[in-house]
Amino acid sequence: MTAPTRCPCLSGLPYDECCGPLHRGERTAPTAEALMRSRYSAFAVEDAAYLRTTWHPRTRPAELDLDPGTSWLRLDVVATSAGGPFDTAGTVEFRAFFRHAEGRGALHEVSRFVREGGRWLYVDGDATTD
Repeated sequence: MTAPTRCPCLSGLPYDECCGPLHRGERTAPTAEALMRSRYSAFAVEDAAYLRTTWHPRTRPAELDLDPGTSWLRLDVVATSAGGPFDTAGTVEFRAFFRHAEGRGALHEVSRFVREGGRWLYVDGDATTD
């Protein structure tokens, strides 16, 4: 896995200043949105270990196989509800645009997060694919 120069989450920051430190375990996401952005970036750089680590144990799949043929192109955060530094739960609605062998598409999801032990975790989401 080669680290990109610009962070895939499109924060405007370099990867090594944005999602890279979260992926490397140097710090944790301060908000549900930051965790969602870092998870999107983990899909983009094919970091399945980070995705599993940030997935709530109650809903985490036994296996996670990422498709190397999928390129993640853009992330749009549509809305957030709670999920701040002092909250224990939150939701983030987003659209993630991708390209794969069958063409282009978009994943639209409202994701649910909880904060346990000082760490935000992805619980689950309601998703549709265009």
